[in-house]
Amino acid sequence: MASDSSPRTGRVVVIGLGRFGGSLARELVAHGSQVLGIDSRPAIVQRYADDLTHTAVADTTDETALRQLGVPDFRRAVVAIGTDLEASILTTALLVDFAVPHIWAKATSRQHGRILHRVGAHHVVLPEHDMGERVAHLVTGRMLDYIEFEDDYAMVKTAAPAQAIGVPLGQSRLRTHHGVTVVAIKRPGHDFTYATADTVVQDGDILIVAGRTNQVETFADLT
Repeated sequence: MASDSSPRTGRVVVIGLGRFGGSLARELVAHGSQVLGIDSRPAIVQRYADDLTHTAVADTTDETALRQLGVPDFRRAVVAIGTDLEASILTTALLVDFAVPHIWAKATSRQHGRILHRVGAHHVVLPEHDMGERVAHLVTGRMLDYIEFEDDYAMVKTAAPAQAIGVPLGQSRLRTHHGVTVVAIKRPGHDFTYATADTVVQDGDILIVAGRTNQVETFADLT
């Protein structure tokens, strides 16, 4: 199995290792998370055994099975079950009963998504609109939104890091130190405004930051 070294981004359980769930789980590992991957199909679980921190074969609609795997102890969970709508809904409901703080659930339709919301999922993903890599960034909690463009360029919405607070952007020299550009800034209770060198970042501000993909990812880790 993948290394169990201390991650930057915590632990995530991914339930359902189909095309979407499997790619998401691998992305999460690549970005530093410890991932428990669960699926009811032994052959699928075996396929990911060397890539993820832990894997398990289980019926995820079985409360006892999830408790034995320690799922209630996770703060972040993704229900990526594919066409079995009943299993998707029941599994999500169990996670809600466990009081998992951040539950992401894959929907196969907008109607399915509405049901997942009603059951208690905090975030519903329609994979045709949200690719696994983008969702992986958001699940870790480091970024509030993430858009990757061609040629290794990305924009992220993230909280302001401590080192940028209380000084004008021109003095914090984020571009020099981190290779990123703060494009816009949002103060609580106000709309986004364009950032300038004279903009003083305050605690609680949300930043729109642009730059090379690895640089904006590293910058988001500062928050």
